[in-house]
Amino acid sequence: MNRQLRGVSTVVVLMFVALFVSTTSIQFFAADSLRADSRNSRTILDSYSTKRGAILVDGKPIAESTAVDDQYQYQRKYNSGELYSAVTGYFTIGQGNAGIEGAENAVLSGNSDDSFFQNLNSILTGQDVQGDNVNLTIDPDVQQAAYDALGANTGAVVAIQPKTGKILAMVSKPGYDPNTLTSHDTKDVIARYQALESDASKPLANRAIAGDLYTPGSVFKLVVASAALASGDYTLDSTLPNPSTLTLPGTSSRINNAEGGSCGGGDQVKLRVAIQYSCNIPFAELGRKLGYETIKKTADAYGFGSVIDVPTSATPSQYPEPESTAQLMLSAFGQANDRVTPLQMAMVSAGIANGGKVMQPSLVESIETSDLKTVESFSPKQYSAPLSSGDASDLTEAMQSVVNAGTGTNAKIDGVDVAGKTGTAEGGTGDPYTLWFTGFAPAKDPEVAVAVVVGNGGGLGQSGVGNTVAAPVAKKVMEAVLNK
Repeated sequence: MNRQLRGVSTVVVLMFVALFVSTTSIQFFAADSLRADSRNSRTILDSYSTKRGAILVDGKPIAESTAVDDQYQYQRKYNSGELYSAVTGYFTIGQGNAGIEGAENAVLSGNSDDSFFQNLNSILTGQDVQGDNVNLTIDPDVQQAAYDALGANTGAVVAIQPKTGKILAMVSKPGYDPNTLTSHDTKDVIARYQALESDASKPLANRAIAGDLYTPGSVFKLVVASAALASGDYTLDSTLPNPSTLTLPGTSSRINNAEGGSCGGGDQVKLRVAIQYSCNIPFAELGRKLGYETIKKTADAYGFGSVIDVPTSATPSQYPEPESTAQLMLSAFGQANDRVTPLQMAMVSAGIANGGKVMQPSLVESIETSDLKTVESFSPKQYSAPLSSGDASDLTEAMQSVVNAGTGTNAKIDGVDVAGKTGTAEGGTGDPYTLWFTGFAPAKDPEVAVAVVVGNGGGLGQSGVGNTVAAPVAKKVMEAVLNK
């Protein structure tokens, strides 16, 4: 009998141990994933029972929650939804969150650590618990200018304040209206989401920081030129081979300069001229001399290969190791397997503009409680320093020549010195080009750095170039900042 009791007791103890382990595992290890699971109806109801904080631009809500008469109590509303869709993202039933809605979900829903005492005070005083508000760095005038300038093109614009890293504009087109995803009918939300997801134009993709990355073309020459100057072996007056055509080593493939013939004339060309006229062959030769590791070191310093949180996570830009010398040479002028986000190229220009120091980019200016008490304020942080101030000044000089009398003249602004770099990236045989401009203004005391990318050749197939399509967009964005 005692043996049987001991056996039963052992089984009971083991069952309690198993129950303890199971509940502990759920509470401490699986809680976050369960909370985030869109099928968790209790979490969904809880997230709607608290009034969600607003997302603000210049003190005005671009996303807010309004009271409704159903079980969810509140419904999300997006003001100028499509204009800010790349920034706000969406907050939905059944399809999760994206953008600032996702990255700052704990703050907006009132579940952050900083919200604890505010919530406790609300409960004790009989007030409704509310999420905190998120103030953005976005400038509404610059955002509107970027949105309008990009027009019907597929592409993206990112504008950054070089000295602080504040993101002044982030636009991705085609976009979508997040209001179409705020219904409290789960089936309706899922159907609408799936329709957007299956749309061939990919409106849900934030092309400014994620999605299918772009071939950078000649804007990547800024990274290679930075690597050359930083190595100490080159100056703007260093000369590079300048043949009219070049057969890549180990292949029968020939590369040319964009305008055909030698770039700028002569058998040799100075680095400053190669930047001004965006010479492919001299940069291919420069890439071969520098080598992959030297270029990669500088690319990584600018942010390549890293997840950059703004706080929405940006897909890492790529400068992968080439398989051959031929691939290395192609990669040196932004072809081969180089892939970037517009955010990354804006960081490159912003770093050069800021004396060689790249600041951590951010969309969040501050976080405040519902009674307008600031919980957290933006503080500029240095991300990296790829260049010395002297090298950055030299590169700025070369980029000014691009706009003044080189390949980027359509970015000129009357009475303002503008520094920039164009790019016209090739894709597959017969595919439309990807068109770029990145730069900053004023050149001597920069207020804004911008990157513009236009896909599908801007509707011009292979006849469009960065100067004719992307540079005018960048000009309007820079003007919107300078005219304030």
